[in-house]
Amino acid sequence: MPSRTLPTFTKSEVESHNTATDCYVTLGEKVCDLSDFVESHPGGGDLILEYAGKDVTEILKDEVSHTHSEAAYEILDDGLIGFLSSDESSDSSLKRRNVNQATLNGNGEANGKATGEVDGQGRMVYEATGVGSAEDLSKDTDLVDDYKKHKFLDLNKPLLMQVFFGGFSKKFYLEQVHRPRHYKGGDSAPIFGNFLEPLSKTSWYMIPIIWLPQIAYGLYRSYEGLGVFGTAAFFGLGLFIWTLLEYGLHRCLFHLDQKLPDNRVAITLHFLLHGVHHYLPMDKYRLVMPPTLFVALALPFWKLAHTIFAFNWFMGTATFCGGVFGYVCYDLTHYFLHHAKLPEFYQDTKKWHMQHHFMDYENGFGVTSRFWDTVFGTELVMTQPKPKIVKAT
Repeated sequence: MPSRTLPTFTKSEVESHNTATDCYVTLGEKVCDLSDFVESHPGGGDLILEYAGKDVTEILKDEVSHTHSEAAYEILDDGLIGFLSSDESSDSSLKRRNVNQATLNGNGEANGKATGEVDGQGRMVYEATGVGSAEDLSKDTDLVDDYKKHKFLDLNKPLLMQVFFGGFSKKFYLEQVHRPRHYKGGDSAPIFGNFLEPLSKTSWYMIPIIWLPQIAYGLYRSYEGLGVFGTAAFFGLGLFIWTLLEYGLHRCLFHLDQKLPDNRVAITLHFLLHGVHHYLPMDKYRLVMPPTLFVALALPFWKLAHTIFAFNWFMGTATFCGGVFGYVCYDLTHYFLHHAKLPEFYQDTKKWHMQHHFMDYENGFGVTSRFWDTVFGTELVMTQPKPKIVKAT
């Protein structure tokens, strides 16, 4: 597979590669190997060796020395082998970086295409996600350019095997999967690329169609043993428990980022479970949970409810039905937050969840409510993104 893990280098490591046969340069945070290009440089190899082991950002922009074309940036991109360690990257270097290196996103319109340099007029984007607003989540990604710049996933090909065989480190994977892309025209990117593909897609209306009849039947059975008030009380208990489960599952399972084992199996499972949603947040057919996955996740809670209420099957069933109803409300809310024009009283909820995607994916885990975020101190704090100089469109 052409995908690969890109390591980090210290400044001193880069500086040690300064000969004609072993020549590294940096472009902002990018580390590029130009060893094979030294002798073929149109101006002679000495011009490159003068900057061997050094940063070439300024000289590429120096019109007095020589105006470099887009081809020069493409050669550097082709030689990309890693990134400069963040703790050794100076603030000035970060401010100078241009998004010919748009390694933050690949959303052409969100981060700009490398067709010219705009000094001091770059878009404002968040470093953790590479985008600056909810609108950026819906801007088509240049699929070829994105893969060329990031060396992560080729959106033109099935994603699952690329993740599994990509050899990505956990650090690189987490950095990339939380930088949103948008598939061309709002379609769904291929996951399997074969007869299994339909199993990875679920229309939002299937959730109420499948689960509301099951809930109704469970409540009817509970009513037989508990009556109206008893059924309502335990249904309400289950609904309340769901709010905590919604928060807990999102935070502790779906975002098990730092505790995620650093191996291909764990990374692939993470991608299928929730990573793909942050990678392609506006994919309308991968927003709600596939019924088979929900059954797998719900079965342990069915057993738990009837273990706690072992003395009364009807109490366990009513409580479980309340939890499943809470899930249905969550999944539909989640879909409509991404894809519907909501009434005014829901705008804050929509804004809250969109900020989780484009601003800070490590906080704001509540979707239908921010109550538990307040309790556990994971509220989103609105901040302005740091400016990054980007290429003009």
